[in-house]
Amino acid sequence: MQRWLVSINFSTYMNDWLYGEEGYYKTFKSIGKTGDFYTAVSTSSFFGASIANYFWKLIQDGKADRDGWLIEVGAHQGYLICDMIQWLYTCDPTLMKTLKFAIVERQPEVKKAQLAYIEERFGTDVTVEHFDDISQINVAYAFVVANEIFDAFPCELVKNNQIAMVNNHEIEWQEASEDMLNWAKKYHLLQGEIALGYETFAKQMYEGIQKCDFVSFDYGEKYVRNDFSIRVYKSHETFPLFDEELILSKSYKNDDITYDVNFGHVSEAFIDEGFTEVVYETQARALIRFGIIDILEQFSKQTTTVKYAREADKIKTLLSPTMMGDRFKMIHLKR
Repeated sequence: MQRWLVSINFSTYMNDWLYGEEGYYKTFKSIGKTGDFYTAVSTSSFFGASIANYFWKLIQDGKADRDGWLIEVGAHQGYLICDMIQWLYTCDPTLMKTLKFAIVERQPEVKKAQLAYIEERFGTDVTVEHFDDISQINVAYAFVVANEIFDAFPCELVKNNQIAMVNNHEIEWQEASEDMLNWAKKYHLLQGEIALGYETFAKQMYEGIQKCDFVSFDYGEKYVRNDFSIRVYKSHETFPLFDEELILSKSYKNDDITYDVNFGHVSEAFIDEGFTEVVYETQARALIRFGIIDILEQFSKQTTTVKYAREADKIKTLLSPTMMGDRFKMIHLKR
């Protein structure tokens, strides 16, 4: 068990939990029935197809560059970018000769899993490059997509002008710095999470991509809840961070830790770097606008009734207000 001689900021603790040596995301993690949680990507391949359909429409309208890049940030096994590539090929096979594809992924073991899956899907017909960090990208145009990345940025915890510190997996509260209090005041935050790194991420994207469409999905809102949403996922069970049943020393690096995204903070970070917000809406509205219903109807004409019903049920999970449809949001930022 790791110990610290002095208390550390919660953000440092969370960063080590997720990305440190033997951290949760250091190795490939299964998502779905055998993992700790589900995502839209693991629910249906039509999620990626609908986003690709949106990208294709932008290309058709002359709003995106068919000679540019399709880049996914935080691709897990690579399902999403592969589903997008597959649909783009269906829409216009010539795009395979003009577009370039890449994944931003820092973990070597995860890269190996992604490359293995990409080869399984496409053999040697499709090449997907890797960047270790968004700062390594230097391209003229990119359509960048990310699913559930902002909830995995380390955060600080604030409550009653105090900030959370961690010592030997125990949380204690200390007086917050003036900078932290000013940030909390700006967003009318009395207690909750303050994400770190959004500004740096937006700056690096601005500096490395001359023209960009950035589409990201995550759970959260554009307003401050003034309550803690930070929680731990283990085998599809959810434990609030301050739950008496949760033992941090056991969950540390073994389970996923996350929180609701403040999309107001995300938007401001990108706008400050020169992006504009095209749209912010629920996942359901975005996927319907992207064409997921039309894609399903096309699928129904070339498959069995049983397979259609199975896929339609999956899409209900993506769109239903009581499931993923309203809980998850989509933001499209453009430069």
